[in-house]
Amino acid sequence: MLDADTKRRIDTARDILVGKVPDPKSQVEQITIALIYKFMDDIDAESEELGGRRSFFAGDFARFGWAKLMRAGLGGHETLNLYAEAITRMAENPGIPRLFRDIFNNAYLPYRDPETLRAFLKVIDEFVYDHSERLGDAFEYLLSVLGAQGDAGQFRTPRHIIDFIVAVVDPKKDETVLDPACGTAGFLISSYKHVLAANTGADGASALTPDERERLAANFTGYDISPDMVRLSLVNMYLHQFANPRIFEYDTLTSEERWHEYADVILANPPFMSPKGGIRPHNRFSVQSKRSEVLFVDYMAEHLTPTGRAGFIVPEGIIFQSQNAHKQLRKLLVEEYLVAVVSLPAGVFNPYSGVKTSILFLDRALAKKSDRIAFFKVENDGFDLGAQRRPIEKNDLPQVQVELSEYLHGLRAGEPSVDNQFNSGVIVEKERVAATDEYNLSSERYRTPISGSTAYPFVPLGDVAELIRGMTFRKSDQLEQATEDSLPVATTKAAQESGIVENALYHVPRSLLRDDRKLLSPGDILISTANSLRLLGRTTHVRDVSRPTSFGAFMSVIRPNSSVLDTYLIRCLRTKFAYDFFMRNANTTTNISNLNLSTLADFQIPLPPLEVQQEIVAEIEGYQKVIDGARAVIDNYRPHIPINPDWPMVELGDPDVFRVESGGTPKSDSKEYWDGGVPWITLVDLPPDRFITEITTTARTISEDGLRNSSAKLLPANSVVVSSRATIGRIGINRIPLATNQGFKNVVIEDTTRAIPEYVALAMTKLVPTMQAQASGATYKEIVKSRFSRLQIPLPSREIQEGIVAGIQAEQNLVNANCELIERFERKIQDAVARVWGEGATARNDS
Repeated sequence: MLDADTKRRIDTARDILVGKVPDPKSQVEQITIALIYKFMDDIDAESEELGGRRSFFAGDFARFGWAKLMRAGLGGHETLNLYAEAITRMAENPGIPRLFRDIFNNAYLPYRDPETLRAFLKVIDEFVYDHSERLGDAFEYLLSVLGAQGDAGQFRTPRHIIDFIVAVVDPKKDETVLDPACGTAGFLISSYKHVLAANTGADGASALTPDERERLAANFTGYDISPDMVRLSLVNMYLHQFANPRIFEYDTLTSEERWHEYADVILANPPFMSPKGGIRPHNRFSVQSKRSEVLFVDYMAEHLTPTGRAGFIVPEGIIFQSQNAHKQLRKLLVEEYLVAVVSLPAGVFNPYSGVKTSILFLDRALAKKSDRIAFFKVENDGFDLGAQRRPIEKNDLPQVQVELSEYLHGLRAGEPSVDNQFNSGVIVEKERVAATDEYNLSSERYRTPISGSTAYPFVPLGDVAELIRGMTFRKSDQLEQATEDSLPVATTKAAQESGIVENALYHVPRSLLRDDRKLLSPGDILISTANSLRLLGRTTHVRDVSRPTSFGAFMSVIRPNSSVLDTYLIRCLRTKFAYDFFMRNANTTTNISNLNLSTLADFQIPLPPLEVQQEIVAEIEGYQKVIDGARAVIDNYRPHIPINPDWPMVELGDPDVFRVESGGTPKSDSKEYWDGGVPWITLVDLPPDRFITEITTTARTISEDGLRNSSAKLLPANSVVVSSRATIGRIGINRIPLATNQGFKNVVIEDTTRAIPEYVALAMTKLVPTMQAQASGATYKEIVKSRFSRLQIPLPSREIQEGIVAGIQAEQNLVNANCELIERFERKIQDAVARVWGEGATARNDS
């Protein structure tokens, strides 16, 4: 688990390097080398503490030890020369294993600034490795800053999820273990520790013989397509007592040389990303596909020994998508391999990805003996699902592990559970899963209500409402303008969550409608049933209709009957239970997702008496009023700078205080000018919903050559960037050195004793109307540099500026408090609805 200190230190190290090493890939290399350098010295120090000797920094290389490098009194240039020589010569060090020598091969220091190096090494010195996974945390976070994922779609598997899977699969000392997409070898190391722990006596002594320990190390094998990951895996395995780790650079999906190698246990979190155009696999796979997740699952199933077991993570597409390859794969799993499915909450892989995932557990022997499959649901994994993944008290993993392990143990012992439900799961007959050709592995399809879990009955949506598919109108049917006889038609664009947008309706001749049921009525609920997956299931409450209006083919109507209030029903359809149901039952193709009305009709909702529905709605509407009031504060807040007429007015082009720089764009057809190490901002980096944007990263980068061969300028950190072309007046403060395109005019503060960027940015917001008025141009409006430079801002003393900024920050805190109020009362709305669903809600529609 990436902890806050590790993230902060890596961010700080990158910030220190960015001025001297602007290329992010070079930053990763420099930080990785330094981390391993420090790590080797830590191992030496631990060896000394235990009465041993140093091995990494010994002999001629003793003078490069970390303590000598960081000792007080060593001059800046001496430190620089010592470190530069150390990393250059480390590949020649006979005291370190070949693995480490390979890492330092061709290493060098790309800058000669002693102060930068000292600040950098000071940050690296803060890392203390009490176990080697910290190195993996640091390295994989470094990968994430290059673009959220590695080039092949890798992202870090949380340690507690790895350990959970390993504990359920339970590898033994004499079994071979394979991870065909091993990353940093997390699954292999966790399995090794699991076997050691299982073979440790009550006195703490190992029950393994020396021969068994030697053979054990040879049982673990990993493949990875990335040389960087292979290199890190080798180091990680070595530091866990693997003298000759079996980690291979190998493309599992396109290479055939290891196809005939099988394993007793396979554990993995394979990449979910397929490259543009898909994978081009060889023809030995049982399931023909170009999707990496399909091929990996097929590979792992087919490469188990006859008594082999597997546990691995899959994206939700494997669980329910309706492409032929996905259905064929699920059929194969159900019939020959699958024993259990564990659904994980979305957000487990934050901050790298918010993708929803599940764990599949395979057991070839048990799958042939049993005619059932276990489905379990993890609501909480011990951490919140935000970007920071902070620890929380709720954790379902231990309970699921106990129940699932007991279930599997009973099957192996020939004593299968007679119950179809556990606290966290349900057991389903394979015959039921195979009842349709979908072989859907979403457990909400199979769960039944838990007796006594709620005071109200659950009923299918189709029992309380009529579901009506929208009309299909041709493009040629649409009228250029409305007439008295025309019929307005609502589409996804017109049907917003807050209501129907009248000017987004299109019109067709009234004569085309032959079914009056497809006219909207007050109380109807419009739902998007064919659209992008993101918009699927979005609902619109039709409160009134000014004139007869129909709805398009991508929309459907849910028309409640007398047993349910429309105001209650729409709240049920906006719950997490409904959203998850829509996502898991969507039929997704390349361009669009569909939700069948027959499937939607099966969605179950709690149905209390009408008077209870009215009470719930009244409670929710009270909360909604608070939300609307808080949102009005946010929408109407505008910071105000109190201007004293005695303050001097200073032009932005005054060279004693400021410097105005324009931006530029390198030639687009010169590839060497792009995707380099220089952050380069465009309008996309200043979103319109931000008052003042603090810029710490950019969507695009240019190279040093691109910077030199264009009119772009490298701005120092804490300048004020202002969009000045087409969209005029978006303002930001760059917290890192960067360049901009020519659509910006940028204010560099030359005299920081007279101005601070936060105040200048605030003052610039008052000039936006002036900038817009002074803009000129035929194709697009732009304020030219000469006019921009003559703009004036009031410039009081720095002390007054700081006071103004602090005051506005206090106001912003109040605005943020309203944001928190909205979040809190939105949770109250969800809680009000959830109460009526009862504790058994997840056993019906949430999986």
